[in-house]
Amino acid sequence: MTPPVSELIDLLSLERLEDNLFRGQSRDIGTKYVFGGQVLGQALSAARATLAETRGAHSLHAYFLRAGDIKAPIVYQIDRTRDGGSFSVRRVTAIQHGQVIFFMAASFQAEEPGAQHQSSMPSVPVPEDIEPSPSVPDKVMATLPDKIQRWLSREGPFEFRHVYPRDELNPPKRPPQQQVWFRLTDRVGDSPDLHQALLAYASDFQLLGTATYPHGISYYQPNVQMASLDHALWFHRPFRADDWLLYSIDSPSAQSSRGLARGQIYSRDGVLIASTAQEGLIRVVPDADAATHVPARS
Repeated sequence: MTPPVSELIDLLSLERLEDNLFRGQSRDIGTKYVFGGQVLGQALSAARATLAETRGAHSLHAYFLRAGDIKAPIVYQIDRTRDGGSFSVRRVTAIQHGQVIFFMAASFQAEEPGAQHQSSMPSVPVPEDIEPSPSVPDKVMATLPDKIQRWLSREGPFEFRHVYPRDELNPPKRPPQQQVWFRLTDRVGDSPDLHQALLAYASDFQLLGTATYPHGISYYQPNVQMASLDHALWFHRPFRADDWLLYSIDSPSAQSSRGLARGQIYSRDGVLIASTAQEGLIRVVPDADAATHVPARS
């Protein structure tokens, strides 16, 4: 297993402190604060660890309350809200430095048959026909803030191929929609629980950025401040995070320094495996210093 994938698996494997108490570490991927997908994946892993029966997650709904400190561990406290005949519900509270930074409700269901339908996958080129994103030239990289340099130069555990690439350093104005193929860069085990935690992690990439498309701005610009406010994820059907998945995203609205984005995730053979929704903060501030020092959720 490659180091980035191995590190991510370790990141999602929490230390159990008590029956309902877990501790997770953080990884710096070039963001100023803890990456939201990390907290989603860890919270889902912690909630699942309290289940006595084999039940797959079918939905989670989360709020990001405070920016997470990359240098400090996160403690996850689980409330075993309900265990019914078919469904189990857990509430997860994430704590750092004595303050709640995040909370989530997750629901799990025993497998059972029922009526089925789904929306069709968009017609797009297959990932093999899309070139990987080119590296940023060294001269351009040297002009960027440190956090953006770390973000762009990292070797991440997921590979992304944009159907319609956009220059994030000089973004044009475009309709608020995009399609992105992604997959884990190495093969991992067959555990559905692991693949759901990996998808929770990856689902925070690309989503909110779609709401910036009509405005010609991006997270890479030093005077743009962005942060996830809430996140919802529904798991529909079995999948593997180490196979190619298509993330089809649109943004129906942006207002009041907030943008809303929705996503549908398909396997490469057209099966709808998950849906997402997220609202996030999008601020254009006077200068780079303001973007760095204004608290993300003030």
